Parts: sequence; C-alpha cells; structure tokens
Amino acid sequence: MTFDHDMLWRRCAHLGRLLLPVVDEEEWRRDRRHERLGAWGIDIAEGERLIEVFAALAAHAVAVDTSVSAAELDVLPLSAVADAATGKHDFELLAGLPDTFADGRDELAVKVFRLYTYRGGQYSRRLSQLSSEVHRALGVLAERSRMPSPRCGYVFFWAAAMGLSSGQGDLTNCSRGR
Repeated sequence: MTFDHDMLWRRCAHLGRLLLPVVDEEEWRRDRRHERLGAWGIDIAEGERLIEVFAALAAHAVAVDTSVSAAELDVLPLSAVADAATGKHDFELLAGLPDTFADGRDELAVKVFRLYTYRGGQYSRRLSQLSSEVHRALGVLAERSRMPSPRCGYVFFWAAAMGLSSGQGDLTNCSRGR
C-alpha cells in the first residue's frame, strides 16, 4: 500500500508540473497569470511552483477521497480537481500525504504550502488567490477539450502531444515554458 500511495503522490505531482505548460499553449495566458501574480505581490517563480503543488495536492485529495489508485488517476475528472482546489480547506489538502518525498522540490513546496496554511493572514489570502489560479487553469483545459467531462489523463495526453512529457521524467523547468 505504501508503494502505491507514494506512486499516487508522484503521479499527482507530475500532473501539477504539467498543468501550466499545457495551459500556456496560448502564451497570453502565461502573461496574464504573471500580471495577476505580480498584482498580488507574489513572486512569479514561487507562485507558479505553488500553483503546481496546489494542483497536485487537489488531485491527491480527490484521489484519496475516492479511493483511486495511482494507476487510476487518469480517470479523475478535471472538474473534481478544480472543485477541490477551491472547495477544500487548505489543511484538508495536506491530509494523507506521504511521510517522505522522492523529489526534494515537492517536499520543499509542500512545506511552504504548510507554512502558508498555518501562518494565516496574508498567506491564507495568497493561497486563496493561488487556488483560483488552479481552478482557472483546469477550467481552461476543460473548455479546450472536445469531451464533455475531461479527465486528468487528458492532461498527460496533451502534454505528451506537445512534447512536454513521455512519462514520469524530470520536468523541473516545465512550468517556466522554456
């Protein structure tokens, strides 16, 4: 069970890293997101990394709530992940995470998310703003889809079609679109 749980997190983290590059197929979307992050006083690199981990946490929460395994992550509706990003309390997204992370970047990003969650005030506001960005990005992908209820697997498919991913590889610089 531990292996599958770790694998579930890795697949959710992979989904999170792919989200912005797939959305940024239309470059103006990245520019607008950068404008919003700047207007909110959020560093662009930090904000985009938190958006990635926020998407991963939302997907993970939905998968855990619905008892979906890592192999079945592809079937989760994007709308359910978007709803979790804006509908769940920040601390709820942290429930059920692995004790350790294979990727140090994921561990650091989750620690920053935790810190923001428990500090409250302006940090809580920032998480709310970032959750709206996750919801917006997932909504963009849902609108692009020809399917009535696109699933998480489509993000992996679209990323592969764009040449962004061929599996669980290192996507360290993907969110920068470079």
